[in-house]
Amino acid sequence: MKTVINSALLTPAGVASRIGGVDWNKVLEELDSYGCAVIGPLMTPYECESLATLYEEPTAFRSRIVMGRHGFGRGEYQYFAHPLPSAIATLRTMLYPPLATIANRWNAAMKIAVRFPASHQEFLARCHEAGQIRPTPLLLKYGPGDYNCLHQDLYGEHVFPLQVAILLSKPGEDFTGGEFVLTEQRPRLQSRAEIVPLDQGQAVVFPVHHRPVTGTRGIYRVNMRHGVSRLRSGKRFTTGIIFHDAT
Repeated sequence: MKTVINSALLTPAGVASRIGGVDWNKVLEELDSYGCAVIGPLMTPYECESLATLYEEPTAFRSRIVMGRHGFGRGEYQYFAHPLPSAIATLRTMLYPPLATIANRWNAAMKIAVRFPASHQEFLARCHEAGQIRPTPLLLKYGPGDYNCLHQDLYGEHVFPLQVAILLSKPGEDFTGGEFVLTEQRPRLQSRAEIVPLDQGQAVVFPVHHRPVTGTRGIYRVNMRHGVSRLRSGKRFTTGIIFHDAT
């Protein structure tokens, strides 16, 4: 079973071509304006389905979380173990450089001193030196009535400020409901919500913690949280690409 799954996953050449086709200036513009950007599709339907089937392969994961036990919502997810599946490792490595450019721009705008190196391997070395050695990419599974509460994926001192979620299931066929939700908590104002429609294989790029916003008195930070609304029917699989490792 594992051999069949691995043979169906992304090749470096294929994902490099898809990521190379992304208009990163548009991504930056949408992140600055709305706090999120849709890219892709980064995966074909066959690749999506193959990665989703990996959920039933226990050796692929280091831990499983049932959301209801922790007050996180309903549904469950599993963190991938080392070595990461080729699809996840390739996406993580190749998405990082253009996102690091945006992350550095954001930190400069927010007057945050941290800067991110050009390669993901260099950033992971920084995480590992601080004891953040557990991989954070994950695979999430939702059924009818399941949802994910608004949250932030912070796992240690070193946090990369952007992350990516890829929808592996086909909306309207595999499931209904289950929309990706992003909220923006603005100082002294009511929170703003963004609903992000995705098709199978598409990805959403969004902030882990906060982002810069231009106001009448200059640039300020807004706090961001993300989640998934209640699934009406079917099954929904998503993979999350988080670029920092966990303690």
